[in-house]
Amino acid sequence: MLFDTHAHYDDSWFDADREQLLASMPEHNVGLILNPGCTVETSETAIRLAETYDFMYAAVGIHPEYSMGVTEKDILRIRELSAHPKVKAIGEIGLDYYWEKRSPETTPPREQQKKLLRAQLELAREVGLPVIIHDREAHEDCFNIIKEYADLKGVYHCYSGSLEMAKEIIKLGWYISFTGVITYGKAKKARRIIENLPMERIMIETDSPYLTPEPERLAEGRIRNSSLFVHRVAEQIAEFKGLTVEEVERITMENGKRFFAIDNV
Repeated sequence: MLFDTHAHYDDSWFDADREQLLASMPEHNVGLILNPGCTVETSETAIRLAETYDFMYAAVGIHPEYSMGVTEKDILRIRELSAHPKVKAIGEIGLDYYWEKRSPETTPPREQQKKLLRAQLELAREVGLPVIIHDREAHEDCFNIIKEYADLKGVYHCYSGSLEMAKEIIKLGWYISFTGVITYGKAKKARRIIENLPMERIMIETDSPYLTPEPERLAEGRIRNSSLFVHRVAEQIAEFKGLTVEEVERITMENGKRFFAIDNV
């Protein structure tokens, strides 16, 4: 069975059929899903979903895009939520410089993002949970901060950095997760990275409702992504690594369960 280690079912794109869609996951070979929060509110929703479905788990945290206006009260609320038994990580947290040139007026300043990241890394250390890292066009700054917390366990979700940095992340004992982006025609860098990483440090995800993999993306235009398509990521990794799809499913399921300390399927 498959473990989609990063999917946002709190998103409004799922409002029309969320219940029906999630109820169908087991019959589509999806055994586990982890829903990370991006704000206090979506973290609370992630927990409610995890309470509703046995195969769902949650992470709680504040995404760097929402750094502006974060208060100590918000961090304290994330701390409270982290105590829930179905919360398995602090995330998604990190740095995002992508929008600086595109919409600078609404992009949180770098120093503000770094402050929030460090605050949540400290929280993860205090509560003993792993972290889910969002790193978008902030590779050097993000990794330099992560190295300050080498005692933590973490995963870089939707990895977009270099092979060299991936190797350094692995040296820390961390994991790297891949999305449907690796199925796109220009994903030559991703192939080289995956070919050179140990399977024991790789996880798979959809980042739903975004990043719909091929061929679904090509066949139907820009459709909503969901865990129904996580098998495409496993299939692509199997091709890159010269493994069977079943082997990739088994190994990434084991990796995800180990990372998030989940005992059941």
